[in-house]
Amino acid sequence: MSDSTLSTFTASDGDNLALQEWPPAEDTALRGAVVLVHGLGEHAGRYDHVAQRLNSWGFAVRGYDQYGHGESGGVRGGLPDDDRLLEDLADLVDSTRMRLPDGAPLLLLGHSMGGLVAGRFVAQGRRPVDGLVLSSPALDPGLNPLQKLLLAVVPRVAPNLTVGNGLDSSYISHDPAVVAAYRADPLVHDRISGRLARFIADGGPATVAQAARWQVPTLLMYAGADRLVNPAGSRAFAAAAPPDRVTSRCFDNLYHELFNELDRERVFEVLKAWLDVQFPPV
Repeated sequence: MSDSTLSTFTASDGDNLALQEWPPAEDTALRGAVVLVHGLGEHAGRYDHVAQRLNSWGFAVRGYDQYGHGESGGVRGGLPDDDRLLEDLADLVDSTRMRLPDGAPLLLLGHSMGGLVAGRFVAQGRRPVDGLVLSSPALDPGLNPLQKLLLAVVPRVAPNLTVGNGLDSSYISHDPAVVAAYRADPLVHDRISGRLARFIADGGPATVAQAARWQVPTLLMYAGADRLVNPAGSRAFAAAAPPDRVTSRCFDNLYHELFNELDRERVFEVLKAWLDVQFPPV
């Protein structure tokens, strides 16, 4: 296994983002690079085991803490403008492209809110990417009537006010050790601003609306027993997307964090099989 390195990446607007890099072993042929985009309230360091698995399959991995998360700058759960998370991802993709050999594929792997960010990024054509992996993407936040009412008001009058995100960490995984580690992690927070909530609430349906025109090879994996995002968003995306572009897999009995579930090996098997078809080992 390779060790990761933690450094600071300066975004185009001058803000600093924490960047973690996992290079494959020197004797492993490079198949491409994966940029990891984490979910709401968490950070890239929670994906070490995912990166190590990708390394073993020949992929270099770069993960970063999104604005207002982990060890990156910004108000916890804040969002200074609607495009900030997409612009930061564009900067990371540009930086990663410059490090890759010509012709080597670049993929995005986004979980939950990170899946929404990666999906919006691809839907808007911000930068060309060769593949996309979505893990329980926040395509339908499952808002109740009160939350919808608050979203109609709060982003206009107090877009930077942060409140608790209301997510119950008991439902991230059936693995008690994962839940305990999440709750004890000092880099995990439960904050969300009105503007970030609006980005999520608007971005999911907008991404689903573009599914029929999807062009980038995509693996969509989602949890049928998800209680943190509504799996109906993923089902709607899968139903509308071209089947020769989007491969979807529902894991009926799993909770939100597929890569951290007790049955995670099944998830990794699906990921590896898709990668081997789309980006065969050299």
